[in-house]
Formats: sequence, C-alpha cells, structure tokens
Amino acid sequence: MLNPADSGFLSRLAAELPDGRLTSAEARHLTEPRGRYPGQPGPVALPRSTEEVATIIRACAAARVGVVPWGGGTGLVAGQVMPEGPLPLLLSLEKMNRLRGVFPSENTMLVEAGMILADIHAAALVADRLFPLSLASEGSARIGGNLSTNAGGTAVLRYGNARDLCLGLEAVLPDGSIFHGLKRLRKDNTGYDLRGLLIGAEGTLGVITAASLKLMPRPAANGTALLAVASPAAALELLGLAQSRLAGLVSGFELIHRSGLDFLAETMPQVRQPFADPPEWLVLIDIGLPQALDPAEALEALFLAGHEAGLVSDGLVAQSEAQRAEFWTIRESIPEANRLVGAVASHDISLPLSEVPRFIAEAGAALAGMADWRINCFGHLGDGNLHYNLYPARGRKRGDYDALRAAGTRLVHDMVDAMGGSVSAEHGIGRLKVAELERYGDPAKLAAMRAIKAALDPHGIMNPGAVLR
Repeated sequence: MLNPADSGFLSRLAAELPDGRLTSAEARHLTEPRGRYPGQPGPVALPRSTEEVATIIRACAAARVGVVPWGGGTGLVAGQVMPEGPLPLLLSLEKMNRLRGVFPSENTMLVEAGMILADIHAAALVADRLFPLSLASEGSARIGGNLSTNAGGTAVLRYGNARDLCLGLEAVLPDGSIFHGLKRLRKDNTGYDLRGLLIGAEGTLGVITAASLKLMPRPAANGTALLAVASPAAALELLGLAQSRLAGLVSGFELIHRSGLDFLAETMPQVRQPFADPPEWLVLIDIGLPQALDPAEALEALFLAGHEAGLVSDGLVAQSEAQRAEFWTIRESIPEANRLVGAVASHDISLPLSEVPRFIAEAGAALAGMADWRINCFGHLGDGNLHYNLYPARGRKRGDYDALRAAGTRLVHDMVDAMGGSVSAEHGIGRLKVAELERYGDPAKLAAMRAIKAALDPHGIMNPGAVLR
C-alpha cells in the first residue's frame, strides 16, 4: 500500500536536499499529448545530481511514496502522468542535462538523462559524428525518456531503436542504490544485462540518470526522395529493391497515405506539398552515402528501376538540402496535423513486413463496415511499424464515436496479434496499454516481468500502474 506525498513527507525530504529541489507541479506536468489522462497536481522534485536522485528514491522507498519519472512530457501512452491513487512525487531530471563527455575516436558520448535529444544531435555534430535517433518531438524529448521507452523513430531501419544505440547506463534502483553501469564498452559479458532491462522499462524498475551512447560516422552525402506507389504491396517491393541496390545505406523508408496529406492541407496549409494531385500512397526514402557516391543519382536510378518494375508512377528527388528538409517537413508534420484533426483512436503497431499489405487491406475493409471514420495509416515501413489511426468523418466530431472507440481498437489489435505483430511498437505500454499487454502478452513473459518487478521494487513505488497493473 502506497502513501501520499503529503506535507510531512515533503518536510522530511526537503531536510535531506539542498534548497530549491522541491516545487509544485506546473500545467505541463499535468497532461499528456493525447489529453486523455490528467495528472495529479502535487510535488515535483528537481535533482541536480545522481546522488540527489538516490536520496529522493531512498526517502520514497522508506515512506512508501510513489515516484513518477517525468522527462520531456512527450510520451504518448500516459507513462508520465498518474491520474489516480495516492499523490505521487513527480521526479523530473530536466536539471540534469549536462554533456559529460564526447569520445570521437570511440564513437561514444556520455550524457545525463535530462539532455534534450536535439542538443545531443548538436553535440555529436560538433564532433563530426551522428547520433541517429530521430523523432518528431526531438526538440523537447529528453534522452532518459527516450531510453525508458526504447524510442524508435525514423532511422530504425539503419541504426536500430534507442536500446541499440546505448552502451551503458547509470541509474538509481528502487531501493536508492546507484547502478554504476556507465561503461563505454562494446563487449561486456559480465552477467545479466541490466542496461537492456532498464531500457524500455518506462521507469518501473529504476530511474535512468545518465547514458553512454553510440555515435556514428556522418554520411558524406544524404539524399531524399518522395515516390508515388500504387499500393502498400508496391511500397514493400520497392523497399526490397532499394535495399538490394543500396545495401545498408537506406536510413529511412516511410509510408504515407493520402489521408495524411489531406489532413495537412486541412489543418496546416503552410506546409508545402509538392504534388498538385496527391497520390494515394507515397514513400519517403532517405539514404546516406559514403564519399564518391551521389545520392541524387542513386535515387534517380532507383526511381527508374521502380518505374520499370511497375512499382513507382511518379516521384521527386531532392536537389538540395532545403528540398530535403521540405520533404521531411511533410512527414514530420503529419502527427501534428493528426492532433489538430483529433483522433478517435490511435494505434502504434508493428507487423512482419510481409503482412503489412494484407493488414492494411483487411483492417480497412473491416473498419469501414463498422463506422464512417477516416483512416490515416502512415509510419516506418522499413521496420514494420505503422501508426494506424482512426478519425471522424468530415463534419463529425470524435465524441460522436466514443461508443465505437474501444471496438475499433479491439478489431485493429486482434488483427495485429493474429498476424504475429505487436500492439505496441515504439511508444511503450505506459498506463494506456496495461490491459492490452495483459490480453496479448505471452503468459511466461508476463510472469517473468512480474517476478522482476517484485524483486527490484517490492513496494511498487516506481511509476505505479505503468506497464504492470
């Protein structure tokens, strides 16, 4: 049984910390981007060091007070807000945002958990390196949250998820002990992989305070193209063609449906769209090449090969960095346009690549028989991750579909599960998908997860109610 973070607890905690470490929640702490889960207005801890985090966690463990880690607040599964239960302590690492070191010869970087992802990109660039984790929210998302949710993004096809880009962690465990795993090693077979366990745990097994990140050489030249394809099946064939012609050099392969372009025209007309008559399906392909290779030539050759194979009907190859940025702005603005339209239900799913075309066809037909909603299907086709979202028909409001929202999600998730996919691809479980994990999760995996949680966090203070009920 947890206790609230009441005035008595806060007085005792304040006595153990330097001045200015405790404050009250602001509006930004009390909501999440989809607006479905309100947070509780309560205390916020703002530590400046790992030792201060340890002091806070030890106090919470002794008093049985719940701790909700808060990064940039950009998570989409309500892992950063606790709408009910005893008042928790919100733990924000935004003041722990230092760059601890860059080691270009090792291609590694040490960062604190509160460092904003865009600032990590900038620091890598100074060292003539690339940190390839790329998200639409990178201007406010913090690396601790990215690691805690094992964030994906647009470059997973080439570089992997957040877990693949992390060599070591420093973290505070639920008893307040510090895990000193901040190593810069590519090989370290010394027992259980606590790094891998804490990444993706969404703050339920401890608080990540710093990370050792992998850096990559920067490609000598980058290229981007928007290619019109007849169908998702054609897009999948084009992906295979691109990978065979440009083995290991395809950084991103994004699938875009016309609905996303329509939403942009409806809500964000300032975003320039290059096609006067938008095609039904588009692919955005991004490549990074070594010296002596021309990305525009490579993409033009891919277009010709795709056209000859009957896969591509039209396309544009970026001729400058400004045009590359314009193409990516289209893709990265779709989530904001979606938000402005207002989703009935959003689904972050992944499928075996060969099942993607069948899922899109069968799910669309089944949902059309249920209601007159609009579907916007887009995402990272290169790694099988789709954002499959349902929206009100024109002239209707999302509240008109409240009675159908759960049934729509059940239909989508049942289909995904039946096809060997996952109902959570890159956003995590949080509080939004706890029941979905129970419904679709492997029983042996769930039992092991509960055993790990009970062993590391026997009092259940870490992010109560997230991931596991």
